[in-house]
Amino acid sequence: MIGLTGVIIIATAASLSASDAQVTYKDLMREAKSCKYAKKPPSDALLKSLVEVEKSFNPPESVRGMVLAAACMESGFNPKAKGDHKFSKSGKKPMAIGILQMWKYFETRYKIDRTDPVQSARAWMTHISKQVPKVKRQCRYRKPYKVWVAAWVTGIRYKKPGGRCKERPKHLRLLRKWHKNIKKQKGIK
Repeated sequence: MIGLTGVIIIATAASLSASDAQVTYKDLMREAKSCKYAKKPPSDALLKSLVEVEKSFNPPESVRGMVLAAACMESGFNPKAKGDHKFSKSGKKPMAIGILQMWKYFETRYKIDRTDPVQSARAWMTHISKQVPKVKRQCRYRKPYKVWVAAWVTGIRYKKPGGRCKERPKHLRLLRKWHKNIKKQKGIK
């Protein structure tokens, strides 16, 4: 029979191991520093500002770092990046600009400068978080992870009849890799 002190010790040990299991933003920033898409490592100040924006939206721990993963893959953390030329009429004009490769739509809808990383991240997260209620209704997901992933892909891709419930954003693969590396470093399965 376990006494009261034994229960307290077990509960304390369980809570300590649960807090150790968390993937922290500090860990994610360390992973983002080694972004293979970046020509040079991103600055600590840039990573911290992106993390602060994401924290303000309080995504579940399982998708923590979504802005960092998207910025890594989309532009290699380059706020001046230009892409999606193939979608312009001439094939030469960049349609997507900035750290998160946002189209003109974001500039007009959210009144932002696409080359400002903080404004871009805030608009990007706002757009995705606005999808959460719609995704909950449409996809009927209950788990926060599934809801946020579906909102993520719905927010960054063009509308599709029936929604994008079963799809995953390409950035999620990188984010999962980062989470796996962090847990491996911490000795967590």
